[in-house]
Amino acid sequence: MMKFVGHTWVTAVALALVVAACGGGDGDSSSDDGGDGGSSIAVSGSSTVEPISARNAEKFAASNPDVAISVAGPGTGDGFKLFCSGETDISNASRPIKDSEAEECAANGIEFTEYQVAIDGLSVLTSPANDAVSCLNFGDMYALVGPESTGFDTWAAANELAGGVGGSGSLPDAPLTITAPGEESGTYDTFVELVIEDIADERGQDPVTRPDYVASPNDNVIVEGISGSDTSFGWVGFAFYVENTDVLKALEVDGGAGCVAPTPETIADGEYPLSRPLFIYVNDAKFAEKPELREFVQFYFSDEGIASVSETGYVELTDYSAQRAAAAG
Repeated sequence: MMKFVGHTWVTAVALALVVAACGGGDGDSSSDDGGDGGSSIAVSGSSTVEPISARNAEKFAASNPDVAISVAGPGTGDGFKLFCSGETDISNASRPIKDSEAEECAANGIEFTEYQVAIDGLSVLTSPANDAVSCLNFGDMYALVGPESTGFDTWAAANELAGGVGGSGSLPDAPLTITAPGEESGTYDTFVELVIEDIADERGQDPVTRPDYVASPNDNVIVEGISGSDTSFGWVGFAFYVENTDVLKALEVDGGAGCVAPTPETIADGEYPLSRPLFIYVNDAKFAEKPELREFVQFYFSDEGIASVSETGYVELTDYSAQRAAAAG
């Protein structure tokens, strides 16, 4: 049985525990084998959600030194593969679980509960040196990175296509260097769903991005790629933009009601067109069997645990009562 908590929205650590509060990579943020007789919790999945879980693992460690928590960020899709095979206790996710993934969990006897932990604004980025672009609509972005854009190596090369799909058609004649999430990433899936899918369907195209850009599951690698070119383009979760405002420029997004910048306020109220929920998924059987897992999930939705959301650059929900009730068992 699948249980969903807080999925309605508008729009511990062992003797040698090490936690990276904002890992954003595809390795473990914390790891250990639990020591002699120690208990352990395995968390994997979204690199976007990883900083929140890593911060909570770090906090939980202070009063639970006999529990080893590993936190890894290989991507939402890869995380669900591990979770649905029973290899992890918690799966971080920057999108809801797909039907195919839920079916895989069911086939393996994995029942789970979904908890929404935060709200993110998928941030569309370039370099601060790029003065020629300040706002893009969905047509512009489809023309830059959609399935019909393969081979475009300047922004202006996308103008004719942009003009045919509702874009501005006035993109600058400047080199286009794209660094963004790959297909294993929930952030990729969200971008495709929100920006690419509707236009692609109307034009009889597959809802995918162009294949010829630098793709990475590691948000820090994406940040480095975007910041390394004066006329770059890419997208990551809001927290990684907030941590790197000195080397990144967030573009405003026009979803049909005018240009809106990603801010905690516009993300929280859904005004920003690329707002999205962030989740953790918890294995129900392990939650029932492992006291340390129950305590960690309960901590996640305590006041101290919820504070990790804003501390890592994301937006807190207005009400966590449903999550707290579910975590209490």
